[in-house]
Amino acid sequence: MEYEKKFLTFSEQADLLIQRGLKADREILIQHLQSVSYYRISAYVRPFRQKSSPNDPIREDLVPGTTFDDIWSRYVFDRRLRLLVMDAIERIEVDIRTNLTYLHAEKHGPFGYADDTGTLPNVQSEEDRERLLEALKEPLAKSKPHEDFVKHFKTKYGSHHRSLPIWAACEVMTFGHLLTFYRASHRDIQKIVARRYKLSDIVFESWLVTLNMVRNVCAHHGRLWNRELGVKPMVPNKDHQWRHGVGASAQPLPDNRVFIVLTMLKFCLNLISPDSQWGQGLKGLLNEFPKIPLRSMGFIDQWESHVLWK
Repeated sequence: MEYEKKFLTFSEQADLLIQRGLKADREILIQHLQSVSYYRISAYVRPFRQKSSPNDPIREDLVPGTTFDDIWSRYVFDRRLRLLVMDAIERIEVDIRTNLTYLHAEKHGPFGYADDTGTLPNVQSEEDRERLLEALKEPLAKSKPHEDFVKHFKTKYGSHHRSLPIWAACEVMTFGHLLTFYRASHRDIQKIVARRYKLSDIVFESWLVTLNMVRNVCAHHGRLWNRELGVKPMVPNKDHQWRHGVGASAQPLPDNRVFIVLTMLKFCLNLISPDSQWGQGLKGLLNEFPKIPLRSMGFIDQWESHVLWK
């Protein structure tokens, strides 16, 4: 099918939304479209589109009474939610980096990861190993490294070493590199890191995969609040906390919406940062935006009474 949509000016974009039933001050709407593209904002318009009947396709016309404030508040909420999620992921990521590289250095020394293929026995392929090592060596290979600690190491030790010690290399890892490094490491190291989070290594790896995906969504300013997860995390059903229901219905935690990710983050922070007020921050955000439909995020009924959220 040929793509036939034509270019629209900001004024034409505003007029199109108003024509479809959006209640808005035209000039203010144009200003917002100039700072946040029509294509991006359309993701928040979509839930307000009409349906004639449950089996009919969604029409472009909006539900009567839809205001730009309704749409903009969801956009702002989603931006604030991404910042909150990124804050939690950062804390968890730094904790995993610290403990994974500590265990690796303790077992294999500072340069074992680069010099001995046996230190990363579970790497999926030699190509994956080479890609990881190239990424970790790249800062040192640059003619002008950006990080001061890399410049120092290159000046002082560069004539003898082509790789950073693992505790320095970990600082240039992306979350994706961290995931690859965890997967490639000895199983006993994986288990020790996972045990810090009271999870099996298999469940913990699935969480890392999901968090990597969510982190990428947040880093690229993607829509998070009502997203269906493309990568579902495993739920640790052997842990009674995750089996605990709330109320008569005792709903299980859905594994395909952002609520499961928020619960994972809260669970992890309870263990590595028990004084964290992150959960209160989330509750405060939800109270600030009471019109946000929590069902679209996968929240269960009486979620605040769930043992993992108390």
